[in-house]
This record gives sequence, structure tokens and C-alpha cells, in this order.
Amino acid sequence: MAVSDHRAATFAVAGNRLDATGAASRVDYPVLWLGLLSVLYNGILAFINHNIMPLSMTHVAASEGLIMASAIIYILHKGIYETDLPAFLFLLFTLIVTIYVSVLNRMLFIDHFRNILIIFCFTGLGGWSNEKTMKLAFRWASLTVLIFLIFEIISVPFFVSIVHPSDYFANTRGLLPLSYNKTGLFQNALGFPERFSFGIIDHRSSSIFLEQVSLANFCGVIAVYLISMWEKLGRWDRLLMIGTAVLILVTNDTRTMLIFCFACIVGYFVFPKIPRNFNLALMPLIVAAGFLVYTLKPNATGDNFTGRINLTMKKIMELDPLAILGLSVDRVAEFADSGYVYLIYAATIFGVIALWLFVCLFPAGRTAAQRRCAHSLSLFIFLNMMIGGTAVFSMKIAGLLWFVVGYMRFHDSPRIRRGGPADVES
Repeated sequence: MAVSDHRAATFAVAGNRLDATGAASRVDYPVLWLGLLSVLYNGILAFINHNIMPLSMTHVAASEGLIMASAIIYILHKGIYETDLPAFLFLLFTLIVTIYVSVLNRMLFIDHFRNILIIFCFTGLGGWSNEKTMKLAFRWASLTVLIFLIFEIISVPFFVSIVHPSDYFANTRGLLPLSYNKTGLFQNALGFPERFSFGIIDHRSSSIFLEQVSLANFCGVIAVYLISMWEKLGRWDRLLMIGTAVLILVTNDTRTMLIFCFACIVGYFVFPKIPRNFNLALMPLIVAAGFLVYTLKPNATGDNFTGRINLTMKKIMELDPLAILGLSVDRVAEFADSGYVYLIYAATIFGVIALWLFVCLFPAGRTAAQRRCAHSLSLFIFLNMMIGGTAVFSMKIAGLLWFVVGYMRFHDSPRIRRGGPADVES
């Protein structure tokens, strides 16, 4: 009996390996399309808004909800395994915090839960993705971003005739264009003379994202992908990703992502030597560095590094004590440009701690590539929260970012279904 059980188990494992090999050679189209739509849905809606019918915020929310609902159905169909519990428990904890904040403030506030739900959905999709599917998702997303970026550089009127960012944000966000904005671009992408610029175009590029901040952060997502997958990418994929990233950097005028990309180049060689758990020290170090800048230049203002850091640190210093416990969520809109403060107001100090632990500990750290992914992810998020705002949590950016994190966590230790309970001979 024991011999027959052993043979059955051997054949089961062999069968599982053959199934896994076959699955790895196929494109998982639901995962591919959900990954692509996370990046492209705003551009698609903008095309519809300008060329077919006016849209509203309801259409945007419904589109985002449909993408997440489809991802959840896919994940539940695959099943929740023990290795999925960290993401599931993080989502459950966030739901509890959301209920707590909503009840205490007597208003429904789900922004933070939505942000974490996006993380849950795309880590799940990435965890079930095979290498071929993930490469296709990044290849087609980057190619689309590159094509629309070239359109925007060559001819703004032609670019606007396709997606008209100004009309889209007016109809779906209520952000009416300023009187001097006759370009059709989103007004925040126009820039101003004092801002750092390479001078290649006279505004900050937006591409398919329609606004400049998401395009800048997509460059960071490409950097995380490249540093994680470099050894497995072919020549053309490398050229496409590098070319897209460089063109974004020189036309978007993003200082933060310029620094982040250089850090990733150095990090490719350095990150594998650093234990994954060092990530736990990164957020406190960034906040401490911000406090040092604030101490040395307390009066610095403006749209530059010291000015942005000072803005965040001043808001941290002025924190409402009740906000730490989630009792001032009605003020959260005031802090969209200060990531750390926004999170405290939206999710309490306990939600911030939970996010910090998840970002640091969820990515795997068994291999050099996984440690590159883990360290670049932490640097990307925690640096952005100091200098930028909460844009890294939008689906346009968080989708493919957490997709690659989920893939890197599971790709070398795939989930294997058991044919039945193990038979242990005593």
C-alpha cells in the first residue's frame, strides 16, 4: 500500500509539473487584459468622452470597479492559498479600519480601502501570472505609452484630437480649464518657467495617462520591472523599456523619477547584497532625512525638493492629534500632496503601520532578482510619499507595479494543488 501510494504521489507531482510547464507556455488572456486595462482605461474613456459621448465620474468609477471585480472573481476562482494570506489579511485589516473610520466620522470613507483593494487585486493577478503573460502586459503597455508620447511630442493638436485631456478632466473630475489654457492639455501639465526642465517640449508630457504625475510614476514602474526582470528580458524588450523611460524622463521633467532611476541603476548591483528586512528601516530613514532638511531650511518653499519636503514635514508637525486615531477624515482632501499625512488622516496611524509592514515584508527576498524588486518597491513608494503625494496608489500606477511584485513573490515557488491529503506512514 505504501509503495502504491508513493507511486501515485510521484505521478501526481510529475503531472503537476507538466501542467505547470504547459501553463507557462500559454498566455493567460484574462490576466493580460486586466493588467493592460489598469494602465489604459483612462485613455480609452478619454477617447470615448471626446469622440463618442460625454462621460462623468460615474463612468470612471464603474470602469475601475469592473476591473477590480473581474480581478477578484479570477482570484477567487483560482482559490486562496496559505501563501496568499498576508495580502488577504492586510485587506481584511484595512476593511476593519475603514468601518471604524466611517462610523466614528459618521460618513462613508472608502478611499484607503480602494487603494489597498487595488494592491490585493494586482498582487493576486501577478501571483497567478506566468512569465509570458507578464512580459506581454508590460510590452504592450509600454508600447502604447510610447506611441502616445511620440504623438504628444510631435503634435499637441493631434494628440488632443484623440483624447482631449482638458475636456476629460472637466467632465469626469469637475476640473474646469483655466482661462489661459487653450491647448486642450490638462492644466497641471502646462508647467511654469521656474520649474526644472530639459526644454525639449514646452509642457510636461502626459501620454495615455492624460496627466503628468502618472506618466512620471509609470517611468518608476518600468524601472522596478527592469531591475527585477533584466536577466530574463530579450534585447527588444530592454530597448523598448529603456527608450520609453528615457523619453519620459526628458519630456516630463520629473526630478523624483530621475533620481529614482539612477538609484535603480546603482541598486541593480547593490540591492542583492542587502537583506530584504532592511526595507523596514527605509521609511523611518526617509522621514528622518526629511526632518533634517526641514531643520536646516525651515523656510524653504516652492516646487522643488526642499520645498516639497518642507511641505510634508510641516504638515506632519501640525498633525491634529485626533487625526492619528482617524477622527478627522473630513480634512483628508487637504493633504493629497503629502502622502504620509494623507495616509494618517485616511487610515489612522495603525493603517500606516500596516501599509509599511506590507510593503516591506510582502515581496520575496530569496533570490537576487527578488531583493532588487523588494528594495526598489520600498524606495519608490516611500520616496514618493515624502516628495509627492498619493498618486502611487492609483490603479494606473499601482496596477502593473503590484502585478510585478506578485509575480516576483510566487514565480519560483508556484502554488501546487494537492490531489488529496498527504498519507503519512507511521
